[in-house]
Amino acid sequence: MADAGPNGNGAGNGNRNGTGDGKGGRRVELSGVPETLLWNLYMRAAEARRARTVLDDPKAVELVDRVDYPFEETFGTPSPLLAQGHALRVRTFDTAVRAFLDEHPEGTVVTLAEGLETQYWRVDNGRARWLCVELPETAEVRRALLPDDERRRTLARSALDLSWRDEVVPARGVLITAQGLLMYLRPTEVKDLIAGCAERFRGGALVFDAVPRWFSARTVRGEMRTAGGYQAPPMPWGMDAGELPKVRTAHPAITDVREVPPPRGRGLYYGALAPLMRWLPAVRNLRPTMTAIARFS
Repeated sequence: MADAGPNGNGAGNGNRNGTGDGKGGRRVELSGVPETLLWNLYMRAAEARRARTVLDDPKAVELVDRVDYPFEETFGTPSPLLAQGHALRVRTFDTAVRAFLDEHPEGTVVTLAEGLETQYWRVDNGRARWLCVELPETAEVRRALLPDDERRRTLARSALDLSWRDEVVPARGVLITAQGLLMYLRPTEVKDLIAGCAERFRGGALVFDAVPRWFSARTVRGEMRTAGGYQAPPMPWGMDAGELPKVRTAHPAITDVREVPPPRGRGLYYGALAPLMRWLPAVRNLRPTMTAIARFS
């Protein structure tokens, strides 16, 4: 599978779910798009275990060791290239959240369908509020493995049910993240979600990632598989890097949309070639993922 891999963290509907004290740890059973949250966790932990890691994420390592789930049987042995690419994407989101917290130390970070993402433990400043919006089946898993606390809570609701906005107090600033979510939605749903955020959270921002159209098309055709045979769910929404300005058409309150470049990584590809691809017109739309931020007036 290409660098992006399964991106979702629980955006769609699975047909089985559960948590329990299974053999070897907490049992987790998910399928469909929600199951990709386990792929994301597996990749982060694999990179975090490296001696010269690009992502310090001990919480992800802890979770993989605690969860009773056939990670290697399902997803195969982690590819170092794939795991590093995923980790660099995660760090791109971390950078955007840290910048927000620097400006709004008591603001609210709303994470849409983040699954078992452990960003809170990497970037939290001890003062901000965090709201995790999850489908009921993934909310159950998250609460079991990452229990809510005084400043961080999980809301069992679809990101497409915009009533979650009523749970957010925007007075001290709001940043919304949609990491590995939008590609699993239909294009009209993506537009409605972005517009709903822009309408309600004036002065806020949304950080999201996207896969290019070629990548989206391959997943829809069922052609994206890991080395272990795991098939990524279809990703109906794709957007090429050159189309990024179109996001502003979702709502008049969107005043700025720009790409957030990932940090350089190890090796020839992530250390030299991947950063160069952002600037070469002939290949800029071939990158498996792109992270962007949309700001609202």
